[in-house]
Amino acid sequence: MVDISSLKGVTQDSRQVKRGYLFAALPGTKVDGRDYIQAAIDHGATAVLAPEGVGLPDGVSGVELITDANPRKKLAEIASEFYARQPENIIAVTGTNGKTSVVTFAEQLMKAAGHKATSLGTLKGKMTTPDPVSLHAELADLSAAGITHLALEASSHGLDQYRLDGVKIKAAGFTNLSHDHLDYHDTMEAYFAAKSRLFSEVLPSGAHAHINADLEQSEALVKICEERRLNITTYGRKGKEFKILDVKPLAHGQRVELGILGVHKDITLPLVGEFQVMNALCALGLVIAQDPDHRTQYIQAMEKLEGAAGRLQLVPNHPKGAVYVDYAHTPDALENVLKALKPHTEGKLVCVFGCGGDRDKAKRPVMGSIASTYADTVIVTDDNPRGENPADIRAQILATAGHAQEIDDRRQAIGTAIQKLDVGDVLIIAGKGHEQGQIFADHTDPFDDVSEAKQAIESLNQNKT
Repeated sequence: MVDISSLKGVTQDSRQVKRGYLFAALPGTKVDGRDYIQAAIDHGATAVLAPEGVGLPDGVSGVELITDANPRKKLAEIASEFYARQPENIIAVTGTNGKTSVVTFAEQLMKAAGHKATSLGTLKGKMTTPDPVSLHAELADLSAAGITHLALEASSHGLDQYRLDGVKIKAAGFTNLSHDHLDYHDTMEAYFAAKSRLFSEVLPSGAHAHINADLEQSEALVKICEERRLNITTYGRKGKEFKILDVKPLAHGQRVELGILGVHKDITLPLVGEFQVMNALCALGLVIAQDPDHRTQYIQAMEKLEGAAGRLQLVPNHPKGAVYVDYAHTPDALENVLKALKPHTEGKLVCVFGCGGDRDKAKRPVMGSIASTYADTVIVTDDNPRGENPADIRAQILATAGHAQEIDDRRQAIGTAIQKLDVGDVLIIAGKGHEQGQIFADHTDPFDDVSEAKQAIESLNQNKT
């Protein structure tokens, strides 16, 4: 086995190899790292990690070959040892929806308790869960910068590809499971198996698991956690330690009655939607699990939580109605966000959305049906068409979307919806949330739903003066 302390660097990209580096020659979906072993050696690699059965090119000497039945996991372990330093208190959260909100809330709660904290995930990087080398390099940098508390998103792709192995996680949460990423995982069973790896393999024995008790798979998850001898708490309507007793909608928030570790608490949460109560409870349980001494501060800080960018984000100043932007791009997320806004809607509930190209096609008609069921007015538009014909994507949605209107240009769709809002109406612009671009086959245009909504509202207000 290579002496990790002797390495100058670790990388999966042969172009980044320098003298003294370890090169991980891993097969991928687009590029096979095994084809670049010679190039890495030419650049100075002194060690190569590869799947079992792979050999070094003929005539190569002075290079150590490491083969492993699970080279992705091995790479994560090597990266963890190479970079060594991590924040002392790391919590992670997985699930189809809610990950970004949970880590954002957890970061806010930990900061409220006086900790030097941050979060990693969708809003702070291109990938929800970075590759293991980048992730461990980031963890080392955060630790060097004095970060002691970290909330981390754990995607199904990241877990399935062993990107989080070697991360010393103290507590992990599971938000929910619904139809998504089946273009990658093929089946819901495989998707759940990837998510549950966080508890069955990544979390060390004795760590803490915080499970959504309202989840259909909660019993299976609890069983996994019990077999691993993890400490377990549950949250939700059926939750034991963190229980939702009652929720009353307010103008831009909700009054929530909770049972927290056996104590009754009344909290005014400045967020709309019961699923945001769930996300906040997930975050609360995780931060208390790794730092029970600050329980009181954490609970008090719940009343000052701010939503994550593009997650039921209110776009202010519409003269008649209310406008929200949300990242909801799965059937479950779209249904949840529409149900969440209904109690806050005195007039019509309006939904503008589309579906991404080159992604799970089966969810398109499902989302069309959901939108027409829960929204009074639906406008189907383009999301990120990528390599597909945008009209084909819209047609697949419209096939089940009842009397939905079709406006291909997303900017025009948003402007039309905002212009037609009447007193008491609520508009949800769904699908892209925090994203700053619209992706087409050969280019990406700058595009931000929040900015577009603000400009449309500003234009509307100017025309009325």
